[in-house]
Amino acid sequence: MQVLSATEAADLVRPIDTLGIPLGPGQPGDFLHALGARTDWVDLLVGGALITDFYELFSRPNVRFLSGFFGPLERLLRDQGGAIEFVPADFRRFAPTLEQVAPRVFATAVAPPDADGWCSLSLHAGATVGEIERVIADPNRMLVVEASPRFPRTFGYGDYHHRVHVDQVDVLIESNREPFILADAEASEADRAIAEHVASFVEQGSTIQTGIGGIPSRVAQILAEGSLGAFGIHSEMFTTGLMHLHTAGKVTNQKGRFDGVSVTTFAAGTRELYDWLDGNTEVAFLPVSMVNSPEVIAHNPKMVSINGALAVDLAGQAVADTIGGVQFSGIGGHEDFVASSGFQLEDRSLICLRSTTTVDGQLTSRINGKFPAGTIITTPRHQLDVVVTEYGVAELRGRTTRQRARALAAIAHPEFRDELLAEAEVWPPG
Repeated sequence: MQVLSATEAADLVRPIDTLGIPLGPGQPGDFLHALGARTDWVDLLVGGALITDFYELFSRPNVRFLSGFFGPLERLLRDQGGAIEFVPADFRRFAPTLEQVAPRVFATAVAPPDADGWCSLSLHAGATVGEIERVIADPNRMLVVEASPRFPRTFGYGDYHHRVHVDQVDVLIESNREPFILADAEASEADRAIAEHVASFVEQGSTIQTGIGGIPSRVAQILAEGSLGAFGIHSEMFTTGLMHLHTAGKVTNQKGRFDGVSVTTFAAGTRELYDWLDGNTEVAFLPVSMVNSPEVIAHNPKMVSINGALAVDLAGQAVADTIGGVQFSGIGGHEDFVASSGFQLEDRSLICLRSTTTVDGQLTSRINGKFPAGTIITTPRHQLDVVVTEYGVAELRGRTTRQRARALAAIAHPEFRDELLAEAEVWPPG
């Protein structure tokens, strides 16, 4: 192992090369900034997802970034002419996609080595664990880790230990970089109304999955302050809101599998969250192949998954990652949790969205009669269970196509509701 500065480590990447990085919170920021200082790239291919800082690397000529999940910075770089391309894949399929690329260099953020030389993989297990193991086993490939004391030391579970040893590492960069900070989103009035509806589906002993945004944060607050408890947590992403459920004494994690720990594959949130995670064995970071496995999700008792969408049509199809056919975010674990939280009657899968958005200054319904031709569907109609807007709840499971259309039209914004209800009466169209 060599201990190098970020600049020295960046010099080891060839002008023609391949590089793999984790999703957002696991990215080695100092190393990526050092790569961006170079201008001699001939053909650098980078595979990853969800950039969390403005890295000049991705606007350099001859640098291509294949992303499995767009965030605001991917969208900005793409719109400015950067070579940013989307690879359609859910989170579990990031792993074979990365294996296919087989990057010569793989770089990740870690917590500093402990007394025995182990570096926790900190905020991210995701889909890169298998690739890290393959890089370690191949002398022609290079593993770079960027260790910062500001990254929490987190743990795995069972046979998965969520760490690498310094003897397995080719290059260690000593850093003082702060992890990506994701502030709690402020809930709007509509978000608060949606959250109240959502919280009514959570029962004593429910297992919960949430994502980011004002709605999940508000749901966590309602549950933390409420009378129910004995919750389990099985969530692709661990958030500040889920930490608050822990600190309120609401989480016992008696799920029948992974008992005693909240299960996740990556974390993003506030500095308070990262400090709480440091050395905390109540949260287990596992590879996404385990966390998002339909069989594992379905095993959880009273599973309640809470996810968002950008639009839904009267058939119950959900669009969650594109706007007008243009890539906005990514698929992530959306379909895994929506589909897998409905195999038992006690499970509920909730899709949440505000009833309207504004497009070019015009109020537009997020509940559509029919999507335009060419619309890219994230989640098919047969997987949706419950759709929630600020105006109410549409329960779709077990209902006919016309009943589903009526239920969805009934929770649309009043300005569009009558037209959608009329359309629902002649559903299905054609």
